[in-house]
Amino acid sequence: MNKIKISPSILSADFSQLGNEIKRLEDGGADMIHVDVMDGHFVPNLTIGPPVIKALRGNTKLPFDVHLMISPVHKYIKDYADAGADIITFHPEATNNLKESIQHVKNLGKKVGVSLNPDTQINLIEEFLTEINLVLIMSVHPGFGGQKFIHKVLDKIKELKIIKVKKNLNFDIEVDGGINFDNSKLVIEAGANILVSGTTIFKSNQGNIKKNIEILKLT
Repeated sequence: MNKIKISPSILSADFSQLGNEIKRLEDGGADMIHVDVMDGHFVPNLTIGPPVIKALRGNTKLPFDVHLMISPVHKYIKDYADAGADIITFHPEATNNLKESIQHVKNLGKKVGVSLNPDTQINLIEEFLTEINLVLIMSVHPGFGGQKFIHKVLDKIKELKIIKVKKNLNFDIEVDGGINFDNSKLVIEAGANILVSGTTIFKSNQGNIKKNIEILKLT
């Protein structure tokens, strides 16, 4: 089994202390930092943009795992690459040409991810799996933190893992949405090797980030 990595979502962090929060995550054993970017259009919420990411970049050497929930996404990809994103993940519904957007990220020297909402089928991206570094399976409907995990996505994770093994492909399977100590084992067993978690990491066990990350990895 691949090493399990934890990508804490700063959507659940104290936004008045984001720099310090990121340092706490690094000290607590996080493998990367998950940054949720929402535009109030593709999803019904607004978060942060390139200037904030650029300002935060100097607080850690950990990879910035940037999830773009914006549309149209293509024309903004370079802005996030320049701001310091290491992995740029977007939704196929947010671009007019998925192939071109994938190539655009790669041309900028960044790792590319594609995200699937709970109701989006794998066949929408299957022909591109040889070109991407990560598939992000959403286990909630994107837009807000703190939602409950949708169990039906476990079948999608399993299906994706089967395709990956059968075709001998090399991409990460990341899962985001409602990940906690009760369901993390199910997600890992289904085939995921990167878990995104916000509320559980920042709020559980009196905010003991190190302990919470260790529990998620070991479950």
